[in-house]
Amino acid sequence: ERNGMIGNIYSMGLVLQALEATRKFYAPRQWDCAQAFSRVYAHDYQQPMAIAQVLPALVGRSYLDAAGLDCAATKSMSPGRQLPLPPVQGTHGVPRAPIQVHYCITNTLQGKHFDNCTLVEVPSGSTLLRVMEEAAKEDPQTFCFQTEQTSWGPYVTSIHGLAGSTEDRTFWQFLSAGNALEEGVGTYKPQDGEHIEAVFSKY
Repeated sequence: ERNGMIGNIYSMGLVLQALEATRKFYAPRQWDCAQAFSRVYAHDYQQPMAIAQVLPALVGRSYLDAAGLDCAATKSMSPGRQLPLPPVQGTHGVPRAPIQVHYCITNTLQGKHFDNCTLVEVPSGSTLLRVMEEAAKEDPQTFCFQTEQTSWGPYVTSIHGLAGSTEDRTFWQFLSAGNALEEGVGTYKPQDGEHIEAVFSKY
């Protein structure tokens, strides 16, 4: 579905592991995973949890293989056979050009409804979290927000004093041009002129 995407980019690691581990149950037709792998290869994973779930699939294994690992063989691996570390690339102190992002927060579900927008300027390559921080700095009463740290990165718990609730099945959903973002606020990097909307939603 959607050129190999199953769920979203963060569920792909576990999906690929599960499909590889249960491949024999799909006989006589084997699952064609080339498109799914191409989606994973094309994505720049940055969060440790996402990387940990994708790596086993990339080497043709799953978490189920952990029980059969030969730790003694791993310890005896010579340094010459280990993979080299990628070179570290610096930014050479060159300032990044600024971009402008249209950022809106909308609530039509609970309490007093609101629909507030602002234009935020941040350096190119900034995350959505940085955009939110700048908006809150310019107008803290309107764009204040709270996050909690998870293994998947920062999770937005409230905006403008309105918090999501598992009891009410509400949460803050982030959209770009009407489409739900597949990355979290700590990793998603808006483009110049992009319209980002945080909508208080139900699941």
